[in-house]
Amino acid sequence: MLTPYGEPGFPNPELADARGLVAAGGALSPAWLRAAYDSGIFPWYDDGMPPLWWSPDPRTLMDPEHLHVSRSMRRFLRSTPFELRFDTHFAEVMRACASDREEGTWILPEMIDAYVALHQQGEAHSVEVWDGAQLVGGLYGVQRGALFAAESMFHRATNASKLALIAAIHSLFAGGIRVFDVQFVTSHLASLGAYTVPRREYLARVRDATTERVNLSGLKLSCP
Repeated sequence: MLTPYGEPGFPNPELADARGLVAAGGALSPAWLRAAYDSGIFPWYDDGMPPLWWSPDPRTLMDPEHLHVSRSMRRFLRSTPFELRFDTHFAEVMRACASDREEGTWILPEMIDAYVALHQQGEAHSVEVWDGAQLVGGLYGVQRGALFAAESMFHRATNASKLALIAAIHSLFAGGIRVFDVQFVTSHLASLGAYTVPRREYLARVRDATTERVNLSGLKLSCP
């Protein structure tokens, strides 16, 4: 069990158990989140539990080279009335990701507080899809140098989350991101071009990416 006091620190993620669990305990704060993402680790746990920290093997990534946009989606991108915005309502995106899940959520109030604090320090970002004054889709994630770790996305209109993800991959890589992490592969993500790499390769990529300086302030979102 990690102690929440003192400097944050984690065991070697290569020593995680078969499920990818690295450690329990510690604290959910910007300092702990920075240390976690720099180590290829992320928090994921239920209400009433101590923070649980994970580094699954394999790890799922996305990038412009592998991104698959169907013909029907390309037609939608050309004609959509939706507007893309970056970092205008981060907390609202997190709350939408938490509330729009029938199966429940791991995005607990203390997690929202910690990531909002990280956002206020310029190290977490939201990609937002707006229909007029209504937020209809989006995603959020953590940036550490040239690493962007996407955490969750939501939609309240058809294709809104796909639009957010496609715009995020296209625009963040154009802005200097080199590693776009989506943690676990799903059929939905695979259909858009997500692919897996061994954890050891992922950790090597993270070590390189987090040494770079990338400023996403004022990023302009667009689609391919």
